[in-house]
Amino acid sequence: MAVLEGLKPEKVFHFFEKLCEIPHGSTHMKEISDYLVSFAKERNLKYYQDESYNVVIYKDATAGYEDAPITILQGHCDMVAEKTPDSDHDFMKDGLKLQIEGDYITADGTTLGGDDGIAVAYMLAVLDDDTLKHSALECVITTDEEIGLLGAKALDTSVLKGTHMINMDSEEEGYLWISCAGGLSGTSRIPVEYQEMEGVVTEVLIDGLNGGHSGAEIDKNRANANKLMGLFLYELGQKIGYSIKDLSGGTKDNAITRSCKAAIVTDAEDVEEVKAVAEKLQAELRAEYAGSDEGITISVTPGKEETVEALSLVSKEKVVFYLVHVPFGIEKMSGEIEGLVETSSNLGILKLGKDALYSTSSVRSSVGSAKEHLSAKLQYLTEFLGGSYEEQGDYPAWEYKKDSQMRDLMVDVYEELFGEKPAVKAIHAGLECGLFYDKIEGLDCVSFGPTMIDIHTTEEKLSIPSTKKMWKYLVRTLEKMNTIQ
Repeated sequence: MAVLEGLKPEKVFHFFEKLCEIPHGSTHMKEISDYLVSFAKERNLKYYQDESYNVVIYKDATAGYEDAPITILQGHCDMVAEKTPDSDHDFMKDGLKLQIEGDYITADGTTLGGDDGIAVAYMLAVLDDDTLKHSALECVITTDEEIGLLGAKALDTSVLKGTHMINMDSEEEGYLWISCAGGLSGTSRIPVEYQEMEGVVTEVLIDGLNGGHSGAEIDKNRANANKLMGLFLYELGQKIGYSIKDLSGGTKDNAITRSCKAAIVTDAEDVEEVKAVAEKLQAELRAEYAGSDEGITISVTPGKEETVEALSLVSKEKVVFYLVHVPFGIEKMSGEIEGLVETSSNLGILKLGKDALYSTSSVRSSVGSAKEHLSAKLQYLTEFLGGSYEEQGDYPAWEYKKDSQMRDLMVDVYEELFGEKPAVKAIHAGLECGLFYDKIEGLDCVSFGPTMIDIHTTEEKLSIPSTKKMWKYLVRTLEKMNTIQ
């Protein structure tokens, strides 16, 4: 029996559950893309599928809406694939195990992919329902958004005729997003050397952090486990001599890192000092992050004395120096829009390999030059330590449009339905709207969505009441598209 069976509107939750049955972590897009094509074929709807597995499904205008502007509905079908340490879920072959907890839908031991599966479910529900009133529709479902908006970058927008777009990749009911940051991923490679060392191999785990989206939640004063590990290693170096055997933290550059693990090599008599440094720093960090990340834990697990390959003294110092100095968090607040983060960075991925330390940071800014300057800072730090730096996934900001018919219409519809105006805001997170805005001349775009909590984490929740409410909002907005000239 379907977990979401009986929830209304039935089609929205039916299609969301169908999507969750198909593995669709970023880079594994073919199966879900082919499902979308099958959906279109079964309903005799025109469709387009490209080599990046983006899919566009078209539907004709209903009677009386032939002269209304073509409406682009848009969202992405990939999800951030994260799981709890004890989960045996295989994102390559397993569907998600959905659960209902009160007013929320969650997944057992994994991310839910409400970001942005609910947008796809909304589109499929619209396409499946011939009783709805709407202008001609172009439903654009992109791939690999979570790893650099790659699908939207690759999409040939000449297959689209619409100039009015509703993006549904937002996570706060009551907000209309009308501008977003641009971004890129900066990857550093810092060469290291190993030498044979004898000592006690001790595992240090920094865990218990809240994590979250590196754009939307970068202003929540949440800690980054990779940066905290750098602080721990620095503090430890003030007390004892040691080396690093292993180091890793995070798997996604756009998620604030919740956990980081290191294996260090010390003399047997220094193990108690390692524990003491961890205990002291844990207490200090819980106080520093009170109210936002006070669950921080630093656990120390001593192993046996053995001879292993660990970083040379110079390489260890380079690694610690990098972790202490690499930027994380808010770099600058906007001087024009009150409360908006303008520029930020997140050290999301850290891995010590056989020949180098590899790290990837997500760099965001609503100002193009500020994004470039922060990336240059990462490059300078990396090259100062003898490493190399590469930018990937660069995407533009979505600029504020002073005169917007879509924004005005969606504000009016929201007030008509719910008796209050929505908040109209810019967002620090990256949205595909920037790429479409860059590619489609004169594009008029608004982004909205139902409430989701802790996206990109295993605590991700999708609000059932909000999903219903925003479906009603979407349907009514489509009905009103014929009022736009």
